[in-house]
Order: sequence, then structure tokens, then C-alpha cells
Amino acid sequence: MDPSKAKVPPMKDLTIDNITENTIRINSQSSDPRLTYVLERLVTHLHDFARETRLSTKEWMAALEFLTAVGQISSDVRQEFILLSDILGLSLLVDSIDHPKPARSTEGSVLGPFHSHEAEDMAHGDAMSHDAQGEPCLVLCTIKDSHGKPVPDVKIDIWETDSSGHYDVQYADREGPDGRCVMKSDQDGNFWFKAIKPVSYPIPHDGPVGKLLEKLQRHPFRPAHMHFMFERPGYDHLITALYTRGDPYETSDAVFGVKESLLVEFHPADKMIAKEYDVKIGSAVLEHDFVLVSDIEASDLRDERSKKALADLGRKVKLVHGLPVPDVD
Repeated sequence: MDPSKAKVPPMKDLTIDNITENTIRINSQSSDPRLTYVLERLVTHLHDFARETRLSTKEWMAALEFLTAVGQISSDVRQEFILLSDILGLSLLVDSIDHPKPARSTEGSVLGPFHSHEAEDMAHGDAMSHDAQGEPCLVLCTIKDSHGKPVPDVKIDIWETDSSGHYDVQYADREGPDGRCVMKSDQDGNFWFKAIKPVSYPIPHDGPVGKLLEKLQRHPFRPAHMHFMFERPGYDHLITALYTRGDPYETSDAVFGVKESLLVEFHPADKMIAKEYDVKIGSAVLEHDFVLVSDIEASDLRDERSKKALADLGRKVKLVHGLPVPDVD
């Protein structure tokens, strides 16, 4: 940017008491009202945090070094920043704000750091996992809208760990994707596949996030679960997971993903299911009904909750493209 064309307000003699208002002032020249608002609130809370904690230079440098280490260990198959967001509860909070769910619809959960775009397309009934050590299971699902109508042609992205609690991308010598697939619901909103029963496992704790958990005296374990992501034009994007009820980490998930409505139980296959789906009698079966929310339903609910939440904070806002900005009119 040409400095001669920048309209920079005069600033000097900045102190603890006036640094915040001046930083907001110089950041408030963007033509994007949402960017201006987000930066205003970010600076306000960051500066208040420093003042309230009397943050020391040594502590701030330690924080910068920590964030640098988080970035350095991140790669295309390991996103340590997502992990950090997860263990701070921020991932779940943002998802809950951006993808509100009406009653009786499927609740969201965290994406996690190991989603991959290289999953293979599979037909109904295919085996997603080739782990011979895992306990086989059959997963039978339906997808409906909030009015109980089946939703066909939904793209479903599914992924889980192997029986040792590792995702395929965690193996340096892997030959291709495993424990993950993409399929679409049929005309009746059904989809089904074969997998292995999920197992509990620790999130990667050999990096800076793991060291932080250790300092906080927190364990890194997640309860057994299987990830699902749903996409279809006209419907709100849903990222969720199903968690095994009774898992020892059900109430202490390291990334806060468990919700009562997402807890599931497996039951043994009877003769009818075994014959219809070509599985052994007594093998584990998971049945679940997913409920998607339309874009309009989600948008209306998001707007309603945004207005109320910010009004409760005493902030007068208006919505621009569904996002709040200060209402100065």
C-alpha cells in the first residue's frame, strides 16, 4: 500500500489507558463492516485480557513460541491448530453458533484434525475398513428433514480410526485411504455400510497441544466414535459424530464433542438382518436416524439467536449477509 494514500489518524503518546481505542480507530477504515467489527471486538478482548491478567513480557513470549510450535508441527495430514481450537472448546462453540439446530434435529460435533478429502466413493454395503483386527459392525442409517421426509442424494463423508485408535493419515507408510469413505443416500434417504466398532483413543499429544494438556492435568483421550459429514444443496452443512454409550471417556472427552443425543448403542444382528445385509448372526449393528435442517431454517434460527445474544450484551447490531455488524443508523 502507498503510505501517502493511507488515511492514518494521528497517534502518539500511547499508554495502557488509550492504546485500545487508538488501535480500534486505525483498524476502522476498512470498507468491510464485518471485518471492522470483528477486529474491534478482537482487539478489545485481547487488550482487556492483557490488562486483567497483568500479562508479563515473559508470558507473552512463551505464548508466541507456543503458537509458533503449533504452526511448525502442522502439516497437510495433521492440523495442530484445529487440535488447539478443539481442546479449548472453541471448535464446538463456533459450530454451535454457525450451525444452530432446532429441537429434534441432529446436533453437530467437532470436525477433528484428521478429516481427509481423499476418501473413496463407495456403494451401499461396501466395507469402509480393512482392519482385520477390528470388530466388524454394520451401520444402517436414514436421513430425513425436520418434517420427517426422506432426503435423497445427500453426500455423506464418513471416517473413523482403526482398531488401534489411529487414523490412516497417521501412518507414514500407508498405501491409500482406509477407514473412511464417501457415499450418497438413496431415494428413500437410506445409506448403509460395513465398518469396525469404534474404539477410544488419545488425540496426538506429542506436540505443543499435548504439552499444554499435561500442564493442565488433562488427559488426551476421546471416547469411541465415528465421524459423519453431510452435504446437500438446500440443507445446512452438518458435521457430527456418533459416540459409543458407556465409553470410559464419555463424560471427559478431550475436545468436548459428546452430546447426549449423539450417544448410541450397538445391538447383535438377528437372522433377518444377517441374511439381508450379509453379516454374521450376532455381529454388531448400529442403527441411527439423522435429521437435517434446511438452509432457511438454519439461517432464520442463526439470525434470531445472534440478535438476542448481542442484545443481551447491550450491543445494537444489524445483520449483513447473516453476520452482525454495529447498527449506527
